[in-house]
Amino acid sequence: MQDRYFSFEFFPPKTAEGTEKLRNTRAQLAPLKPKYISVTFGAGGTTQQGTLDAVLEIQREGIEAAPHLSCVGSSRESIRAILQQYREGGIRHIVALRGDMPSGMGEIGEFRYANELVEFIRAETGDWFNIEVAAYPEYHPQAKSPRHDLDNFVRKVRAGADSAITQYFYNADAYFRFVDDVRALGVEVPIVPGIMPITNYSQLMRFSEMCGAEVPRWVAKRLESFGDDRESIRAFGLDVVTALCERLLAAGVPGLHFYTLNAAGATKAIWQRLKL
Repeated sequence: MQDRYFSFEFFPPKTAEGTEKLRNTRAQLAPLKPKYISVTFGAGGTTQQGTLDAVLEIQREGIEAAPHLSCVGSSRESIRAILQQYREGGIRHIVALRGDMPSGMGEIGEFRYANELVEFIRAETGDWFNIEVAAYPEYHPQAKSPRHDLDNFVRKVRAGADSAITQYFYNADAYFRFVDDVRALGVEVPIVPGIMPITNYSQLMRFSEMCGAEVPRWVAKRLESFGDDRESIRAFGLDVVTALCERLLAAGVPGLHFYTLNAAGATKAIWQRLKL
């Protein structure tokens, strides 16, 4: 069995204060020696420059950086130019996504699906990039059916993806079933669980509503009962997410990918509890 690997995800800051906060967060998480740090990419490429700046800075610090690259609303020429910038910066790892259309943008662009982006990256750059794609254990909110979603995932892998990161989830059985289902379809790439620490009830419910991740009723009700008691929310959230990670690691998952929201505290606390 291959060694497990751990990774962290950030979003590109939009202000000088945000940039400084992210540097501080990275300084706290760097000693944990992640395999890589990924940086998100706004809808329609709206944070393109911020993503580039962040990954180049992370790379200069000696940590592998993996920019997200979404294709909806983009042309082949614009994606080609971004890939060239990443190659010139020594970036070897990309998270390839369909992405969302930014509000007000009417044109879908030259790419409709993530598998088309993966195919394009491979055609343009060969094996230069390690390509990661998204997986949805609880199924993509826009999928026509569970089987349709599985078939989409298989297409992305067969287009040339090396591995996958899942949307966050709190039901381990959904992840295990998803992996079993895609293995039955002949897909053997590593599928790394995405982990979202719980620190803010209203933010968690808002994110989950948008992305289709289920927060179990008993977890939501307990979090809701704490009201504005942030310390109780954080403590309970650490218990829930640590237990989830323990179960996943015991089952032999290839690693864990932490959605940090540009903060180090909860991720570090979970890491310490897991004795990683």
